Amino acid sequence: METTDLDIVRQRVREKQKTFQEYNFGRLQDDAIKTFFDLSQEYETLENLYRVCITVIKEFFGRDSRLCLLTSNEGLMEFVCDSLTGLQPQRTLPPPYIYLSNMTYEVNSSWVIPIRGNRLLVDRLPFFAKDQVIGMLEIFPVKGLSEADKFFFEKYTNRLGYCLNNKIVLWQNIQHIRFINSLVADIEHNVITPNITLTLYLRHLKKKINSLHNLATGLTTATPEIAPALQEITSGIEDDFQNLEKHYRGISLYLESLFRPSHFEKGHFVLRRRTCDVRSEIIAPQLELFLPKLRERQIEIDESLGGVPEEALSLSVDKGLMAQVYANLFSNAVKYTRPSPSGRRYISFGRQLVKDFFGPGQDGIKFNVFSSGPHVPPQDLDHIFDEGYRGSNIEGEVGTGRGLYFMRNVIETHGGQVGYNPTPEGNDFYFVLPVLNAERAPKIT
Repeated sequence: METTDLDIVRQRVREKQKTFQEYNFGRLQDDAIKTFFDLSQEYETLENLYRVCITVIKEFFGRDSRLCLLTSNEGLMEFVCDSLTGLQPQRTLPPPYIYLSNMTYEVNSSWVIPIRGNRLLVDRLPFFAKDQVIGMLEIFPVKGLSEADKFFFEKYTNRLGYCLNNKIVLWQNIQHIRFINSLVADIEHNVITPNITLTLYLRHLKKKINSLHNLATGLTTATPEIAPALQEITSGIEDDFQNLEKHYRGISLYLESLFRPSHFEKGHFVLRRRTCDVRSEIIAPQLELFLPKLRERQIEIDESLGGVPEEALSLSVDKGLMAQVYANLFSNAVKYTRPSPSGRRYISFGRQLVKDFFGPGQDGIKFNVFSSGPHVPPQDLDHIFDEGYRGSNIEGEVGTGRGLYFMRNVIETHGGQVGYNPTPEGNDFYFVLPVLNAERAPKIT
């Protein structure tokens, strides 16, 4: 009979039940551990958790204790709290006889126990914890402690360390999120809003270009020797203006779609859907931005391989995020397109209707970007859409391994799927989006 996940957990529960029976803790000890766990969840801050750690020992067993924890990668501990004076108001060094150790030891009438972190989360701490030791717990006086008492305090300290590790990571994450939200507000204030004012400068520049055109036209008959040179300068400025405007629109779209406060508030992409023509409003502008790089690398664009004719196709998508999906696909095509077996170096893109892709009556639209060249190596296929993964065939091309992961994240947020197919000529990366209203899907024959 196949073992299920539930069977595995059930086995661990039985093992724990047997372990606690072997511990044979008394009523007082059981109550102390239950009190610690209850209060560690009730109090939210690290400071109160420090207080709970030492107060439970004092109230249940009449022993004093001192909590010392690592705080930096220098391997230095700080004395953070004890049952005599409470929380330390400033950074304080432990007594000189307390040192980091992965073993318990007795010193100066005290019993000192290593505090071990959560094995699964110890690497998330803001410091290095050798042997998972994140600090030391001193219990004093040691006089009168039996071996059973020492054993109990070691187990208590293990649970204390687990909770401390989790709480430190939790508050670290909270601080990170607060910083990110603050950063987003700064970006909106200091980057996105000023970026909008660039439209004003572009308008002013366009007016001046028009004035130059008019001036050149007026000079054609008056000073024919000057007019051609002026017209050439004006045309050059016009070309620069158009390129600047295209890049401005692209960057503005990226900024707006990536740095929305809603993304950071929710912790995931929040879509702003609107109906748009995918080819003319998303694909074409992105392709135009990459045309200079494609030409520089002598990469052709073959639009005859799109399958079906590209009539207007409107879908309800997040235009900004989808534009970046195509930007990532075209960027990869620039970097990794190589000659095909037939000797051509080219890319292609298209789309097609896939009937019942998401289930009966739930059609999908499949979009693809193809590039010629060697196939993705077999060992990379299961990981090409993973975060930070870079294949073994990158040939020194610069990248972060986030492009395809970003694509997968955006497409799955839209309710779609991503994929890859090797073809005789090269590599085909694709994604499929659901047709939200199947009755209005484009008719393709």
